[in-house]
Parts: sequence; structure tokens; C-alpha cells
Amino acid sequence: MVAYIIRRLIQAVVVVIGVTIIVFLLVHLLPGGPARAILGPHPRPAEIRNFDIANGYNRSIPVQYGLYVWHLLHGTLGYSYYYNQSVLSLLEINLPKTALLVGLAYALAIVIGVPLGLYQAARRNKVGDHAVTAIAFVGYSMPNFWAGMLLILAFSVGLHILPPEAPQGGTVGAILSDPRALVLPVCTLALVSFAQFSRFMRSSAVDNMVQDYMRTARAKGISARRMYFRHLLPNSVGPIITLIGLTLPVILSGAVVVEAVFNYPGMGLLFWTAARKEDYPLLMGFTIVVGVATVLGSLIADVLYAVVDPRIHYD
Repeated sequence: MVAYIIRRLIQAVVVVIGVTIIVFLLVHLLPGGPARAILGPHPRPAEIRNFDIANGYNRSIPVQYGLYVWHLLHGTLGYSYYYNQSVLSLLEINLPKTALLVGLAYALAIVIGVPLGLYQAARRNKVGDHAVTAIAFVGYSMPNFWAGMLLILAFSVGLHILPPEAPQGGTVGAILSDPRALVLPVCTLALVSFAQFSRFMRSSAVDNMVQDYMRTARAKGISARRMYFRHLLPNSVGPIITLIGLTLPVILSGAVVVEAVFNYPGMGLLFWTAARKEDYPLLMGFTIVVGVATVLGSLIADVLYAVVDPRIHYD
């Protein structure tokens, strides 16, 4: 197990290095180079020269990449030209708020999706199973922006019971001070995850229901509730752990759309604004954060899967 974790850590470091290389090269592939992309389409030659000298773009590509990695290791992600402050400070302000939104959406999706998947397995091929499957497919196929707009039309414009805009505030405490305004963005972001969790849980539970330990439990006369929650659930939850790690970057990318729809002051809205204003240092910083989150999510999922299921052995 220790050897496997070390091997996965090495793989994770290699992947992160690959992400930094891709992000670094993408900036240099911009039409006209970073200077024209940031200074505008018609900068003077003197302005381009001064910009390149100030940011080290007059040096060779390997030297530039080495400096870029050196700055990353020291927490320097660049300087936002639109917000006129460091990218790191912007991430420190907005990342906790997005983590709150994503965490609440994940918790809601798991609390609803896992029991529903278990219910589908127990009632497979019956009316309840087909009904939940239909709802899950609708939720899975619906784009986040469309789901958000439908929820706004239903609960804000139609019923007038929930505000159409997310809570505004500079801190997590300020966001939590208006819980009603959090309902719609959290439900919108949880919709796709709920569908995935319920489908994966159903498939895993159906596979485990034909195993010998379930036949033994039935033969002993164990109650259905205890059999499902004491025996079936722990042995079926492994794929859900893997799914949590693998869908983390998908949720972060979905947060971009959801935060833009509900004007939620987090990383997604920050990325959306940076893309519209062509703030490339901020875009690079966000991409690095999502890439690292993807690698960490996959790594944590692999380790937890082995911890939860002792039957898994790694050579």
C-alpha cells in the first residue's frame, strides 16, 4: 500500500508538471505573443519591449519556464491586469467561497443520490426504479445554465419564494448569512452530480446483491433495512468514492457557469470575468488550481477506495 501511494504521488507530480508546461506554452501561442494579448492589438514597439523586459519574455523559453515554475513554488501566480492585484490574493479571497458552494452541492447530491441509488437497486425494474432513472437522465443531460434559468423562472419569477441572485459578500461568513439565496445555485450545481451518484450507486448495488454475503444475510432472516444499510451499502459505496474524486474538476468547471448565472462571487465568476477581459495571468492561475484539484481528487479517491474496501490490493 505504501509503495502504491508513493508511486501515485510520483505520477501526480509528473501530471502537475505536464499541466504547468501546457499552460505556459498556451500563453506563448497567443496571437502576437503575451504582450499584444495583454496590451491590446496596437501597442507601440517600445511598449512591447518594456513589457517583455519587465515580465522576462525577452529570455529563452526554457529560462522563462524555469522562472515560471520557481514563482509557482513560491506561491506567485502572476499579477491580474484587470483587477490590479496579485492572482494569489484573488484566489485566496474567492476560492473558499467556491469551495463552500461545491461542498454544499456535493453533500446534497450524495445525501439524495446514494439512498435513491440504493432504493433503485432494491426496486429494480419496477415503477420506482424507472421513475428515478428518468429523473436522473433528465438531470444528467440538462446543461447547468439551463437548469439554473428554469429554477429562477420557477422559484423566483413564478413563486417568489427564493431570490434569483446568489448571496453577495467578501467572506464565507457573509455568504452564509443569507442561506435562502444559496438554495438555487447549490441545487443547480447538485443536479448533475445527483444523477451520476444515483446511477453509479444503483449499478454497484445491483452487482453486490447477487454476491454470496447477501444470500447469507437473507438466509439468516436479517431485516431488509439492516441488510441494505449494514451490508449492501458499505460494499457498494466504493465506486462513489472514485466518482467523487473524478468529478471534482467537472463540478469546478460547472461552477463557472452557475456562478455566472447567479452572480455568485467565487472562482467561477472570477474566471468568467477574466475570460471576457482577457486577463491571461488570472486565467493561468485558475487553470493551475483546477489542474492540481483534478490530480489531488484522483489521488485521494484511489487511496480512499483501498481504505474503504479491504479486498482491493495493490502490487
